[in-house]
Amino acid sequence: MAKLTKKQKEALSKYDPSQQYSLEDASSIVKDISLTKFDASVDIDVRLGVDPRKADQMVRGVVALPHGTGKDVKVLVLCTPDKQEEAKEAGADYVGLDDYIAKIEGGWTDIDVIITMPNVMAKVGRLGRVLGPRGLMPNPKSGTVTLDVGKAVKEVKAGKIDFKVDKFGIIHASVGKVSFDPEKIQDNVQELINTISKLKPSSSKGTYFKSIHLSSTMSPGIKVDKGSIQGI
Repeated sequence: MAKLTKKQKEALSKYDPSQQYSLEDASSIVKDISLTKFDASVDIDVRLGVDPRKADQMVRGVVALPHGTGKDVKVLVLCTPDKQEEAKEAGADYVGLDDYIAKIEGGWTDIDVIITMPNVMAKVGRLGRVLGPRGLMPNPKSGTVTLDVGKAVKEVKAGKIDFKVDKFGIIHASVGKVSFDPEKIQDNVQELINTISKLKPSSSKGTYFKSIHLSSTMSPGIKVDKGSIQGI
């Protein structure tokens, strides 16, 4: 077994990894055990009682976090010339079409979200091999394939995120930064859980929310008592 570093020992002295904590307490602890020199992300892992191999149990959705993620999200808009000014005014970091498609084909993926239009998806579709594995492929269900590109850019910049259950039945999402007040972390988690709850597949039987953990970048995970979260 690998030896614990000084920082790991310090983090573990502040809470009990075997214990479950209320969302209120976990939101404070995750700040205390984050020992990075940078403003680390606060992440949540939600294990669901679904079988993602079955199409009718795939849980995917979007949520507008009330306090955003705290990240400076880099947005690329792939659109026709008549929409480019709208995208720029809304705050898109990069705007274009053929030039950026060629750039991505060359391996460039220094972006967080791509927004595009239905009438150019035929061109964007051929980037699936590059964008798919990175979770960057635009999708109508997440609101990133739309004619209203300006609105989509503003929503993403304000803290709208999309999430999808992985092959193990877990949803991973960022719900803020350790610099956030604990109350803001709680609000963001509650909003995400509310959204996931509404997406419960009718074919999913038994316990829907199996477990919930909060962590920050490079910190250990904190078990959250499901009973402390509304809507579970």
